[in-house]
Amino acid sequence: MTIYIDPPNWPGHGRMWSHMISDVSFEELHEAAAAIGAPPHAFDGDHYDIPSYRYADAVAAGAVEIGSKELVRLLTTAGLRRPKHRPAPHR
Repeated sequence: MTIYIDPPNWPGHGRMWSHMISDVSFEELHEAAAAIGAPPHAFDGDHYDIPSYRYADAVAAGAVEIGSKELVRLLTTAGLRRPKHRPAPHR
């Protein structure tokens, strides 16, 4: 059971963003996000959008730093990938 985060390379709303995922379950992901103060609305179907100023908090809480391509591969391999056209699971 591991939480992963990619570098804050994604621009939006005047800041840079990372994606945080679990390779086990959405429950684990929601717990990890809550532990670093990420709001529920930051959940985007299969990952949390994490602003760059919270990146260090996620890593300090145990998130493993990986590249964006590896993050997508892990999410897909775990069977947790939710393409935009598929409905996201509810919290």
